[in-house]
Amino acid sequence: MKKHIVLIEDEPAIRDNYRVAFERRGYQVSAFGDRPSAWQVLRQELPDIAIIDVGLGEEPEGGFALCQDLRAHSKTLPIIFLTARDSDIDSVHGLRLGADDYVTKDMSMEHLLARVTALLRRAEAWAEALQKPDEVLERGRLTLNLDRMTVAWDDRPLDLTVTEFWMLHSLVRHPGHVRSRDQLMEAASTVLDDNTVTSHIKRIRRKFTQVDDRFNGIQTAYGMGYRWNAHEV
Repeated sequence: MKKHIVLIEDEPAIRDNYRVAFERRGYQVSAFGDRPSAWQVLRQELPDIAIIDVGLGEEPEGGFALCQDLRAHSKTLPIIFLTARDSDIDSVHGLRLGADDYVTKDMSMEHLLARVTALLRRAEAWAEALQKPDEVLERGRLTLNLDRMTVAWDDRPLDLTVTEFWMLHSLVRHPGHVRSRDQLMEAASTVLDDNTVTSHIKRIRRKFTQVDDRFNGIQTAYGMGYRWNAHEV
């Protein structure tokens, strides 16, 4: 069965180019040019992955609004932002809203396809894991349920995206061991640039500090990556 991609892009020529490219590679593609028409369909049935342009016609940040709606509808739907604006500010904002990845329109189609493939593979693996008995990982005050993909700190739940969850899992499996950005990407089954990995780590830290302002579980190993603070276990 073909994987279903929903593409929301307001430029007709760009939208058609992406649609044709994905269809040639065996995907089913539904394409929309604005947020309202896309949401009218998506609220009824979710695709396997959503690729959303940040600026949508009369709405300069319509893609961000659509991402929020989709994330409220599903915590696990893979979401990629697509934009012409090569800006760290846009990237961080998009990730805060729950997107899994962020790419610019000058990125090659092959690179985008690699990211789509990685996110779809991860979604499949997660769906398979739901069929097994719950696996729980505990590190002192931290509890990760690997099958339900839930996280709790001092029994207080944290709302992490799929990408954030697997990055955190990679860190806490071996407290004190440094995990490089490449290893964190591998753990999350995705392809990200260094700045995007850093944005995910900052976002994970922020979610912990919202429930514990003294949180110091994730430490930066400058020039190497990140580690889970062994003293937190």
